[in-house]
Amino acid sequence: MPSLIDIRRRIRSVKNMQQITKAMKMVSAAKLRRAQERAIASRPYARMMQRILSNVAAASASSEDVAELPLLRVRDEKRVQLIAVSSDTGLAGAFNSNLLRAGQKFVDERKGVDLRIETIGRKARDYFRKRGYDLSGEYVGIVEKPSLEKAREIAAKMMERYSNAEVDAVYLLVNEFKSVMAPNLVLKRILPVELPAGGGEQIDYIWEQSPQDILSELLPRYVEMSIYRALLESLSAYHAARMAAMDAASSNAGDVIQTLTLNLNRVRQASITREIIEIVSGAAAAV
Repeated sequence: MPSLIDIRRRIRSVKNMQQITKAMKMVSAAKLRRAQERAIASRPYARMMQRILSNVAAASASSEDVAELPLLRVRDEKRVQLIAVSSDTGLAGAFNSNLLRAGQKFVDERKGVDLRIETIGRKARDYFRKRGYDLSGEYVGIVEKPSLEKAREIAAKMMERYSNAEVDAVYLLVNEFKSVMAPNLVLKRILPVELPAGGGEQIDYIWEQSPQDILSELLPRYVEMSIYRALLESLSAYHAARMAAMDAASSNAGDVIQTLTLNLNRVRQASITREIIEIVSGAAAAV
């Protein structure tokens, strides 16, 4: 049975750990609020971009030149590019493990395909490196501070590879912010761009340029926005997952402290009882 000193030392250690997890939860809660505001603010722009693309696609449905745009050409997926967006740090529950498991499944399902992997975040980079995969590129340190400039840099690289037929499809794997309780793991193809089907209310635009010229300008912006939104959504989902994980850790620490306190009381009570028995036995022997 452990001594009183050992139990007290362990209780003190768990209490210190509980203070750390509570502080980390508060930090993630503050960061989540800012990241969530940025992610939610980007959604109306993305919806409007899809709406405009839908209207332009409907207006240019009869045009054969539109199908020849480099970012719209559909080819057999013999060379595939995967972009995996993870976090740089852990302590976020199953946030990274679920994403990396989905990434591994994506790789396993394409055994006969020339697969390239681009990682955003230290966790994804380390995971694929340890398993011997050659990375076509890696970005560390940009997830905590997502910027449109970095998104444009990544998008430009992907669009160049696709336009030059180095890859036949580009997929994006990311955790999107759904709620504080759980993220939404999304795997979507960003190249070739799939024009939204025309539906709902259509706006009758007055075209000063041809639909082909307009699409040639809009499509790169759409790819850039897809990657930028992925960074924002991943950051929000990460802080939500980390906040939930730290809350669970604090609660578990409280349970451990309660159990250790009960053990401490039992050991102390047993020690007192033993001392009383020894005193009574000594007094009886003296008589």
